Amino acid sequence: MVRHFLNLTDYSADDIRRLLQLARQLKKVWSSGGNRPILKGKTLGMVFQKPSLRTRVSFEMGMRHLGGDALYISPNEVGLGRRESVADVSRVLSGYVDGIMARVFAHEQILELARHSRVPVINGLSDDVHPCQAMADMLTLMERFTEVRGRTVAFIGDGNNTAVSLMQICAKLGVDFAIASPDGYALPEKAVAAARKDAEAAGSRIRMVREPDQAALAADVLYTDAWVSMGQEEEAGKREKAFAGYQVNAALMKKAKPDAVVLHCLPAHRGKEITDDVMDGPQSLVFPEAENRLHAQKAILADLLAPGA
Repeated sequence: MVRHFLNLTDYSADDIRRLLQLARQLKKVWSSGGNRPILKGKTLGMVFQKPSLRTRVSFEMGMRHLGGDALYISPNEVGLGRRESVADVSRVLSGYVDGIMARVFAHEQILELARHSRVPVINGLSDDVHPCQAMADMLTLMERFTEVRGRTVAFIGDGNNTAVSLMQICAKLGVDFAIASPDGYALPEKAVAAARKDAEAAGSRIRMVREPDQAALAADVLYTDAWVSMGQEEEAGKREKAFAGYQVNAALMKKAKPDAVVLHCLPAHRGKEITDDVMDGPQSLVFPEAENRLHAQKAILADLLAPGA
């Protein structure tokens, strides 16, 4: 049976810890001289509906670090679901490459790619979830705090795909999660219900509040994301008005613990969801977090394309 990386709900807490430990090992070995070429002769096909600096470069370089190769496939070359059906694209690519990474709009397209693929499929992002980002986030927090269980992560802003996956990984690993969102931008109820079951089993909790101060109070981590994501440009004016009070700034940082850190999945709209002094300040881990996309994804690639190597 082909194994995929589509959503963190498919993975147990032990699975996630194992992958994160592998990511730490691969990062350490890379910094000491380079990773073993365990993916030599293997190629990752990278299908993009949405462009991205971090997703493309981190996956491509991750394959190179592990001795493999990556092929970028632009939106115009495939027309996923338009020029060709998702099923047909999946069947064709399965005969050319050893793995598929896709960054799409509709989550159903990731699921359909996986249903028809003979090789592992990795969700590089969908409108529902962003599991690769959450893995990099948790790797960053493990490096900072060593033990993440019992810590509190506060997400300030839209209950979007990034927030969903962050909530999921926190729930599975025993990290308290709080989110402050304006009316109409809360996390999906179904995702919250599932995560609360995991949180209960892990001894942590999930809180949804309205005011940023409520979420940030005594938090170990403040996390934010863009108010307007790709594909939401027509809503920009409405969203910026709704999120006007949801900025991570120096005043909000004072509500968190003195040693709290700041994360942002990028790209950032400086002066909107986050201020320059916070993003570039001593408590920011935004750029180590971005770098960790590379190492977290190397663990996913190694696990799927070279298990046991």
